[in-house]
Amino acid sequence: MSAQSSSATAPLLVSVPRSVWNNRSIRIQLLLAFAMIDLITVLLAGSLAILRARTQIRVEIAASMRLADLLVGDAANFVHQQIPAEEFLSTLPRQLRSLRHVRIEVRNDSGVAVMPPAGLNVRDRAPAPPWFTALVAPPIPFHVVPVIAAGRKVGQVEIIGEPADEIAEIWQNLVAMAGVALVLNVGMICVLYVLFGRVLGPLTALAAGLADLERQSDGVRLPRPQARELAGIADQFNALARALETARIENRQLNRRLITAQDDERRRTALDLHDEVGPCLFGLKAYASSIASAAGELPDQVRHTIQQSAREILTIIEHLQAINRSMLERLRPMALSHVPLTDILAQLVRERAHQHPQTAFNFNLGPLSRSYGDTIDLTIYRCIQEGLTNTARHARAAHVTVELCHDDAAGLLRLAICDDGRGIAPDTTPGFGIRGMRERVEGLGGRYRIAGTPGHGTCVEIAIPTGRHHDAAADAGRARRAHA
Repeated sequence: MSAQSSSATAPLLVSVPRSVWNNRSIRIQLLLAFAMIDLITVLLAGSLAILRARTQIRVEIAASMRLADLLVGDAANFVHQQIPAEEFLSTLPRQLRSLRHVRIEVRNDSGVAVMPPAGLNVRDRAPAPPWFTALVAPPIPFHVVPVIAAGRKVGQVEIIGEPADEIAEIWQNLVAMAGVALVLNVGMICVLYVLFGRVLGPLTALAAGLADLERQSDGVRLPRPQARELAGIADQFNALARALETARIENRQLNRRLITAQDDERRRTALDLHDEVGPCLFGLKAYASSIASAAGELPDQVRHTIQQSAREILTIIEHLQAINRSMLERLRPMALSHVPLTDILAQLVRERAHQHPQTAFNFNLGPLSRSYGDTIDLTIYRCIQEGLTNTARHARAAHVTVELCHDDAAGLLRLAICDDGRGIAPDTTPGFGIRGMRERVEGLGGRYRIAGTPGHGTCVEIAIPTGRHHDAAADAGRARRAHA
């Protein structure tokens, strides 16, 4: 029976429109499959019921016709022994009015009906629909029994099959059975809907867990379901989550050490440039100036040559000093850790506003500490620097807003750089600057998000943890959970 149902369901599944079947949840697809099987079962059961009804009606009508033939024949054989023929013809319909499924018509020798037909409407039933009657109604039988008295025909009895009462009875039974089947099927679908929801619930939790992993949420775990197969999937997912969490913690610690090492190296290089190269250039500039001054006592030809060479040397030294200052600024602002962070950032925004007077810059600050450590201060500085540079290069914005505040409750330093420029397409490949900011922020355990739509501006949101003891405790707790 199962194989037959599957083979019968396959063509119907193929004919289901893709819009109904595709992009549906597994629960809905299972319910649709059950409904299709149920529909096929109803069609088969209905066809079988119609065939049985036709057979039953034919048998009932044939039995009623035979019974009516016997009664009318027996009555006609004893007409001359009981009552006159005319009286027999007039009383016969009343005697046969209890017969079912037949109509009795008595006619005299002239063919005129003696009395109204007998045997009709024995039971008060609502008639069946015409389409059902056409499906199950058999051919109507018709018998004629002559009534002969004293050797002559005094009349005849016509026996006509009437299946309407039997059809109405079968229809009422089918309607009652269909009602019960409908209630049972609706109840079954409701039970299956709840049951499928409970069985497939772990798959929904698995999808949510995978989304959490994609968002790099720490500590995501799935509860272990009762079903053995789904329990194995949940165990494998939890093992994968623990491995990813461990790797993420290790990568975060490695990135943090790498960023610290890079900052230390930049700091040392900047100090060397400031303490070694800077004084050397200043000394060269002083000597060149002295040479130019001392050349004033020489003859005109020699003086002019030496002063011209000294001026060229001074030009080269000033160019090298400019390059040195630019390299110092790129490596590490010298004011960092010596000047409050808010002053350094405000100066950076003012410089950008001076360089791009066609754009209005707004710098909104919340309560901030003087410093959050060289690494965090430098990260915030570089993010604002890169964000304003990208805005100036690509956005063509009329207004740029930079907001920076410290969320004491969450222990986060929150930065937002928003503009009303051209925006950014969702499928745009991030450049080196954006990737560098993201790696630096995520290396400190923070979150980096850039959002924008073409024609509606761009917004960069950054959140960096500021409490070192809090970060160390959190990493230790995550590491313990990962190795548990």
